Amino acid sequence: MKKSTNGIGLAFLALLIIPTMANSQNDNDLPPEATEFYEPVPKKIQAGSQPGEAPSDAIVLFDGTNLDAWQNAEDGSTANWNISDGNFSVNPGSGPIKTREEFGDVQLHLEWRAPQEIKGEGQGRGNSGVFLMNNYEVQILDSYESKTYTNGQAGSIYKQSPPLVNATKSPEEWNVYDIIFRSPRFNKDGMLIKPATVTVLHNGVLVQEHFEIKGPTVYTGIPHYTAHAEKLPIRLQDHGNPVSFRNIWVRDLD
Repeated sequence: MKKSTNGIGLAFLALLIIPTMANSQNDNDLPPEATEFYEPVPKKIQAGSQPGEAPSDAIVLFDGTNLDAWQNAEDGSTANWNISDGNFSVNPGSGPIKTREEFGDVQLHLEWRAPQEIKGEGQGRGNSGVFLMNNYEVQILDSYESKTYTNGQAGSIYKQSPPLVNATKSPEEWNVYDIIFRSPRFNKDGMLIKPATVTVLHNGVLVQEHFEIKGPTVYTGIPHYTAHAEKLPIRLQDHGNPVSFRNIWVRDLD
């Protein structure tokens, strides 16, 4: 005769449920004050009064007037991209620019617009990029009505992760990136202990959700981490297209 195990199963289930019920009853007996705390007190800041306006604790990287916060990324000379009408544009052939200040974990707000004169297709159309820590690229590209490989279109982590959706606006309109970036961590021996992560909102739409970056951006091959400084500049790419930028600010999350 087959021996029944129903009794054993019910007994085991009771052992699981009874402590849970007891804990729940004990929790309900706690006074409200037991689950309240008052320190640390969040720092008081002033949020922007308009969408995209820098909060009071932000570092403004471009306010529409000058490129003092930037320098040529190749030789450290003065950034000579073109400023006009409160925005600035890539000066094709002059090289990339990078921030004078260095950053690790950041919240970055950046607005960009593809050239209004449409030229080229795919990677040759309105191409630039913003590199976090000088290494990790969020692609900038006119992907409004132009095809390319999906992990190279606007909103992608270049050559690593395509955007969840294509939220690119037409070249007549400004695109907005809001980026939350957490830098990689290395131990004292240079071994990676935590990869970088990035969340990107493109025009208010989530296109990258806490993506674990595989390593520095590379055009060919597989990315691999190499230990680097805890803080590095933010870089904007000169890919030969006069992409425009405005209203750039960053909050240091370290």
